[in-house]
Amino acid sequence: MTKRFYKTDYETGQDNISWFGLDVHNPVFFIAAVLMLSFVGAAVVAPETVSVMLFAARDWVLETFDWFFVLGVNIVFVFCLVVLVSPLGRLRIGGSEARPDFSTPSWLAMLFSAGIGIGLMFWGAAEPLAYHTDWFGTPLGVEPGTEASARLALSATMFHWGLNAWSIYAVLGLALAYFAFSKGLPLTMRSAFYPLLGERIWGWPGHLIDILAVIATLFGLATSLGLGAQQVASGLDFLFGIDPGIITQIIVIGCITSIAILSVVRGLDGGVKVLSNINMVMAGIFLLFIFIVGPTSVIASGFWVNTVDYVRDFLPLSNWVGRDDTEWFHGWTIFYWAWWVSWSPFVGMFIARVSKGRTVREFLSAVIFVPLLITIAWFSTFGETAIFQYENGIGELADGVGEVSLVLFQMLDHLPFAAITSFIAIVLVFVFFVTSSDSGSLVIDSITAGGKLHAPVPQRIFWATIEGLVAAVLLYGGGAQALQGLQAGAITAGLPFMVVLLVCCYSLWKGLWSDLRAQRALEAARKAATVSGSDVNAKA
Repeated sequence: MTKRFYKTDYETGQDNISWFGLDVHNPVFFIAAVLMLSFVGAAVVAPETVSVMLFAARDWVLETFDWFFVLGVNIVFVFCLVVLVSPLGRLRIGGSEARPDFSTPSWLAMLFSAGIGIGLMFWGAAEPLAYHTDWFGTPLGVEPGTEASARLALSATMFHWGLNAWSIYAVLGLALAYFAFSKGLPLTMRSAFYPLLGERIWGWPGHLIDILAVIATLFGLATSLGLGAQQVASGLDFLFGIDPGIITQIIVIGCITSIAILSVVRGLDGGVKVLSNINMVMAGIFLLFIFIVGPTSVIASGFWVNTVDYVRDFLPLSNWVGRDDTEWFHGWTIFYWAWWVSWSPFVGMFIARVSKGRTVREFLSAVIFVPLLITIAWFSTFGETAIFQYENGIGELADGVGEVSLVLFQMLDHLPFAAITSFIAIVLVFVFFVTSSDSGSLVIDSITAGGKLHAPVPQRIFWATIEGLVAAVLLYGGGAQALQGLQAGAITAGLPFMVVLLVCCYSLWKGLWSDLRAQRALEAARKAATVSGSDVNAKA
């Protein structure tokens, strides 16, 4: 299949203006920048007021739209499966002659490091243990501390980090890659809606879509960066006795943002790709070490058992009607769905940027199922180890979850080489922090530069700095409830983009089928020409 560009007179960056050496889209850059700087300023001047507003917005969203998040995520997952197994899967991103720009290992490393690296480090041991011990509710109202709760704790954790999460990333990533590389549109969020809006995507409908994408991305990134800062601060306290309070967390965000800026300046190949490869190797060695020195037989049997339990519990956990675990459902499942949705512009666009040349089927299979395998391995290893220590009265985890950001270090403290592995864990969180921040900056920069892939470096620095500021002020504004403040921001920002995501599914479906029909018509014409030529030769 050759490329079939849409017939549009629009040229990438034609609405951009040069401003103090920047090359920015008017008005997306200015509106997004003013809104986020205003939020940062308000949070600094009146943190309590901002915190109250975020919590009020979160509570309203949870009470009113919990069903919408669950239904929407279910629709996205089914949509991905249908596209994967349908004839649409044989279409190639960028045309039939396109070939991948990156090797498969580097491609997988980049999408995974940008996707959920920080979250795996923060929740790998803590989340299953929290569910098992009723730290904040239990899934499906199961009795805590029982064998049933231990099994459901692992399957519920994988439910949050498995197929549903990566389906959200996959559908947006596929839409952006397809419309950019196969249809010649700018690599920006509005391009995914061309089959529905046509030339109107260059006007205010497109501006609003891009602005929503920037805001959702910044809040989603800020949540992850805030979680990472909390865990790094807890690790520093655990190893060196440094106060893990808000001030330390903000200093950590400042340090990591500075490193992320250096990586952003180096660009995709010199920064994100190199760091992602290093991080995946380190994470793999770390995982293997815990598997060997932890309760190996328990972990090994857990790989299969947890996979079976995940499949068994998938439908009950996907239901939103008549549940009696509302506290857990809102605090965990809805938060995760909103978090993934708010991350989808960033991760989706980043995956799109590095996925040219892949077939649709290859893209969906890799983006959805490969991370699932890693997720099962990661949570089985860390979650089973944490639950094993709890059930056998080993160390601080014998009392369950105290400070959630300390669980990983408390688990490592009762395994060999605790000081070394704890330091490695801090380094891993740092590097995952950097890869998330710099890849996010590259994506936001592309959106606010009208789809240009190589905008001036100062723009990347600006957005990397804004990400750090948003994370810092959300932590600062949240005070003692910093984690809840971060979650409130992600949930609130995720709601409007859930609507955008569902509309994107329909737009992508129309675009792919249009291409498939054209491809079939071309193949039929070529076949007819071949048959006609054969008849002529035979008569001759």
